Amino acid sequence: MDIVDRFLKYVSFCTTSDENTNMTPSTPGQMEFAKFLADELKQIGLREVTLDKNGYIMATLPGNVQGDNLQSTQDIPTIGFIAHMDTSPDASGKHVKARIVKEYDGHDIVLNDKEGIVLETAKYPEILRYRGQDIIVTDGKTLLGADDKAGIAEIVTAMEYLVQHPEIKHGKIRVGFTPDEEIGQGADHFDVKAFGANWAYTMDGGAIGELEYENFNAASCKIRVHGVNVHPGSAYHKMQNSMRIAYQLAVMLPRWETPEHTQNYEGFYHLTGMSGTVEETTLSYIIRDHDRARFESRKREMEHLVRKVNREYGDGTAEIELRDQYYNMREKIEPVMHVVDLAKEAMKAVGVTPEVKPIRGGTDGARLSFEGLPCPNIFAGGENFHSRYEYLPIPSLVAAEQVILQIIQMAAK
Repeated sequence: MDIVDRFLKYVSFCTTSDENTNMTPSTPGQMEFAKFLADELKQIGLREVTLDKNGYIMATLPGNVQGDNLQSTQDIPTIGFIAHMDTSPDASGKHVKARIVKEYDGHDIVLNDKEGIVLETAKYPEILRYRGQDIIVTDGKTLLGADDKAGIAEIVTAMEYLVQHPEIKHGKIRVGFTPDEEIGQGADHFDVKAFGANWAYTMDGGAIGELEYENFNAASCKIRVHGVNVHPGSAYHKMQNSMRIAYQLAVMLPRWETPEHTQNYEGFYHLTGMSGTVEETTLSYIIRDHDRARFESRKREMEHLVRKVNREYGDGTAEIELRDQYYNMREKIEPVMHVVDLAKEAMKAVGVTPEVKPIRGGTDGARLSFEGLPCPNIFAGGENFHSRYEYLPIPSLVAAEQVILQIIQMAAK
């Protein structure tokens, strides 16, 4: 199947993850998509295709190197390629209506004329790099889902190509697709031992050329503020409005240490949700920093603010729940930098300029690297992830597939 048609089929599945369901996968659409993918992997000729109860898919493309003048298949490292099936809850992933803008002319793209939704070059100037290319966009009502269905399409299409071209010699290749990456749970039930790869790559980066082996240290934080509600007419010295107290806590955090004011290696506190009544309010945060010491300091600051609120309003007014999600994989990748160097050379071989940069986010590969599977991140090709303004240049999609094929062939040598 053509890689574009495959991608367009994939985005028709609604796979938005949800951190509040306490299930794995967190939403039924992910399992529906997983069943479709497992069947597809069998149809294109992969072996050992498994889909477990948690929605994790693994499959094998057996090595085919034989002969007196070639090393045996057993001498070639087993490489894995991994992508995630869910899409971010930051924007709707239901009823995605994708369309292709042919030979983009460099002007603003009207995504939805009726509702006045426009992908403006003034706000998103990066799109000008793709002038003259075919670009996949949405109707402006949903995200596209290139994060990470582009990665899945690239991996599956590359595997299909290798099955159809046995003259291309390669070692054993393992494929893995995970649920719930967007809510920090993608590696929770990933069986590294069963996967059995020497190293792997997540196809989960952004723009063409991105190659990443540094990521944020990450934690989630929930703060629950308890109040006291009485009739406002008789509330004097009795009412404690939890929403007002929660707001007071929120504004005590540094104003400039937020996503909209930070870049590169700078960390942040990000308020992702707030809901409440007079009696109880919940603040949801994510905490991020590339530096482990500063990361730990940020968590301590959250705990300090909760203690400060409790001193003012009474013990038990505020409660905090902190959960580490993943750590910076740099310390696990640097001892095996050949896996990054191989990806660099593969990109250069297919005409892509590598852009090694830190991830201002995370991937399944971060957790997996700490579990013994070194796993840098390679571009999937999309831009403006988690947004109704998400788009995917088709040449970037194709280039990522070519990088996968090149890595596999170079590893066999």
